[in-house]
Amino acid sequence: MHRVPPRTTAVAILILVSLTGASCTGHDDGIGVGSAGRGDVVEVVDAPATVTARAAATLTAAADGTLASLSVKPGDTVAAGQILAVIDSPSAQQRLKEAGDALNALKRSGGGGVGVKNLSAQQKRTDDAAAKAFADARAAAGQIADVAVRTTLTAQIDLAERTYQEAAASARAVIQSVQRGLASISQAMSALTQAQLAQAQSAYDLAQSTVDQLTLRAPVAGVVQLGGTSAASAPSITDLIGAASGGQAPAAASSGGGAGASGPGVDPAVPVGGRVAAGTAVLTVVDVSELGLMAEVDETDVLLVQPGVTARVELDAAPGAAYEATVTSADILPTTSARGGVAYRARLKLAAGRYDDGRAAPSPRPGMNAVAHLQVRSIQDAVTVPAAAVFNVGGKDVVWLVRGGKAVQQPISIGVAGQDRVQVLSGIADGDHLVVRGTDKVKQGMELPQ
Repeated sequence: MHRVPPRTTAVAILILVSLTGASCTGHDDGIGVGSAGRGDVVEVVDAPATVTARAAATLTAAADGTLASLSVKPGDTVAAGQILAVIDSPSAQQRLKEAGDALNALKRSGGGGVGVKNLSAQQKRTDDAAAKAFADARAAAGQIADVAVRTTLTAQIDLAERTYQEAAASARAVIQSVQRGLASISQAMSALTQAQLAQAQSAYDLAQSTVDQLTLRAPVAGVVQLGGTSAASAPSITDLIGAASGGQAPAAASSGGGAGASGPGVDPAVPVGGRVAAGTAVLTVVDVSELGLMAEVDETDVLLVQPGVTARVELDAAPGAAYEATVTSADILPTTSARGGVAYRARLKLAAGRYDDGRAAPSPRPGMNAVAHLQVRSIQDAVTVPAAAVFNVGGKDVVWLVRGGKAVQQPISIGVAGQDRVQVLSGIADGDHLVVRGTDKVKQGMELPQ
């Protein structure tokens, strides 16, 4: 298995145009002398990465029931909006019927059951019931891990609460007018009825939404797999707002809880006819039309990783194959790297790959481990020296030059740095002789052959 070294490394691709750059003489004491030459250098940053899909959407059961039908098989390609499965939920249908009956009864009665002796107390009871219903619904929605599901449910709850608050505010204003003798009790009763109707209508709309979601449609085009991508789950909309009609909002259900036993040797996918709980993951649609990479770039290298930088990618699952990729963005905020340091996520667009013999490499799957060799900088026809010739003294890069047959310590300025050779911006000229091996054994003024 290919492993990323502890520190980010750089690999140089060098094409020497001066044969003197490769010359080297050896000594029994381990000291080697060579010369600077001209060539091309590419600096490469290695970063661990993971293959990503363009999108993935998990479809969950909106309520308790059974999987009535499944119109696709694992691996099928589906279009956005296509019906994939249907959940049969007598309990959701019953809640919808009860919510509809309550709404119709309230409409027919014109507010029957609203007391006339203590309008303020009646208004407070209505407000308290509504506040508890919406608070319970919002708390339950906050436990949902799926961001898209959580956002949708929260938006529906917010809308229902705003609608009720507008009606309740009107009722309170009319009640105050009654108390000052500026309005009649019948006007107050009518306003209270409107507030109750708003709450009843919210309960009915949310119950209807749950029933509608019993028909599972593909939110995106892609490939189908049974079950979900994680243990995250979502309770039904009606359960979340159940208190609006007198129910109790539950905590988020566990994924797969209604599918039967789970564990090693047991398929967690829900079979047709199998039981599902609210929030059970039924299937997932994965959009693999455009694969990408999520790479972790060390903080010491991230400033070199800009959009447009190209990379050669190796997959653990496809030894010997190389894929092409291009950086599209790099995050501004950091994350903790797999090695415990600070890293920044870079996103790359992944292209097709090939083996060394020219054969097409297999298409990767989302989640596969990879290493991205990011070609962050390059230079052509530059003065270069072997990387082993460069060492550090007092925070400065230096080499041992050979002048007049003696070693002279020479400060240099480095540009593009490769693993094998590095570009020298100043301090050395093409053809200069220098120590390229055993620099730790050389002393100032030591006699060396040129």
